[in-house]
Amino acid sequence: MIQIQNTGWKAKLALEFKATTTRTIISKRAHKGPLAIQRPFYPEGEVCHVYLLHPPGGVVGGDQLQIDVQLQDQAQVLITTPGATKFYRNTGQLAQQKQSLKIAEGCALEWFPQENIFFDKTHSTLITSVQLEKSARFMGWEIQCYGRPAAKEKFSKGIITTTLAIYRDGKPILHDRLQINNQAELNSMACINNYPCFGTFVSTDATSDLLDKARAAVEILNISSKKIEIGITLLDDLLIARCLGQHAEQVTTVLKAVWSALREDIMQRPVCLPRIWAT
Repeated sequence: MIQIQNTGWKAKLALEFKATTTRTIISKRAHKGPLAIQRPFYPEGEVCHVYLLHPPGGVVGGDQLQIDVQLQDQAQVLITTPGATKFYRNTGQLAQQKQSLKIAEGCALEWFPQENIFFDKTHSTLITSVQLEKSARFMGWEIQCYGRPAAKEKFSKGIITTTLAIYRDGKPILHDRLQINNQAELNSMACINNYPCFGTFVSTDATSDLLDKARAAVEILNISSKKIEIGITLLDDLLIARCLGQHAEQVTTVLKAVWSALREDIMQRPVCLPRIWAT
């Protein structure tokens, strides 16, 4: 039985953004415990690039982390992380990370954290909620690794629950929830069919033409024979790309290709890779 005890880090980071006449700035920032950010970067002018930091380097049993992001007044923001988030093995205490993203009308958020690595025997919950107002735009991904594929360590036991929920004006437009309890469930064709890595990319304001463009971008990669499965679909104006792969880099390559194909149409600017990805 999973227990939530009063141990571990209780950390919170709250960020608010707004646009000025020249660029988007962090208008409010508050944090408690080991959650922080690097100073913002502006590699493409007005867009504010922010890197989220968790100095302990991983999430352990009893940790409760909360990240709140709010965009107002035409803010344009890209958020990523300098490395993977690791959910370590624990003894039954629940490790929780909740992420709330609120995007006001006229604002645009790109949410690209690097992969989450769930160690064997972890008990972890990751919840991401995206609240969009009217014309707000959002592009984002979440990449989950079950076990440590690079070290050939499989996830055999534990409980992992991940949720990605997106709302437009308070109405749900996507609600993904996946719970993994053991390796047998990972191996199930009804789950992720023995693939250790699973990525989901979403973009608002998509069209059938952009769906074709995303599919063409993936076909160019020529990776159909490399033990990977990819599906891209359109749900009203929400484009959803899913990828099952052997390791995080493989999945990330696919999702980056979709983002690169769509960004200029959705965000009205060419692709600008965060510099931290090159280190």
